Amino acid sequence: MAWDRQITIKTPQELELMRIAGKINAEALAAARAAIRPGATTADLNAAAEEVLHKHGCYSPFKNYPGPYPYPASTNVSINEELVHGIPGKRKLKEGDIVSVDCGTVYEGYVADSAFSAGVGQVSPEAQRLLDVTEAALYEGIRQMVANNRVGDVSAAIQSYVEKCGFSVTREYTGHGVGRQMHEGPQVPNYGVPGRGMVLRVGMTIALEPMVLTKSFRTRVMPDEWTVVSADGGLTAHFEHSVAVTEDGPYILTALKDSDTRLHTGQ
Repeated sequence: MAWDRQITIKTPQELELMRIAGKINAEALAAARAAIRPGATTADLNAAAEEVLHKHGCYSPFKNYPGPYPYPASTNVSINEELVHGIPGKRKLKEGDIVSVDCGTVYEGYVADSAFSAGVGQVSPEAQRLLDVTEAALYEGIRQMVANNRVGDVSAAIQSYVEKCGFSVTREYTGHGVGRQMHEGPQVPNYGVPGRGMVLRVGMTIALEPMVLTKSFRTRVMPDEWTVVSADGGLTAHFEHSVAVTEDGPYILTALKDSDTRLHTGQ
């Protein structure tokens, strides 16, 4: 997959447009979350998100994204051992499943990208702990999105938290810059060494996305050539926010509520 690695520094006006895109994306994900129930299909979740995008006159950069063949949907909907890139279709959700939904929105030429994982009905204690740890790891990474920190500080914060909790982070799939394109620089792995990597600067915008597995970090790609699963069949989860580095600390562009855009960094 050829990503554009150009890093673009966003102006305050561009961040405002990205925040609008982010709110629309959050609304689309909220609609998908509301559609989660036993018996719903993964296509139902995709349709719920698409309805929101269409209402706002937006579209998803996921649809027709180049790959082994153009990606056919506006969202990724992945279940249980499916880590990312699950193609929505006829598969029905079952009580106890974990479902991950990843969505993108293009508004006035700017991209928002975020994701969540949730249980279907009552889930096992292990599944609930995986959900809690993965979401918490996202915020551990966001807290490091401070000017003059380095990419390695963000990556290491995610890895350290996840592994301390007994789970694994993916090695093959990463967070990434986001802006006028869905995949910009820098690449932000979910593992790393503090103090290494590119320096974060005010105006950089990055989609952080911990992808966590209960067992080994190893993955494989299914015959559909898009869906990525855990190699050992272990459960997986995925949370993501697009975040800006600002003079006032991390600014979460894809929060649903304005009150949730700022996070105390402890610095």
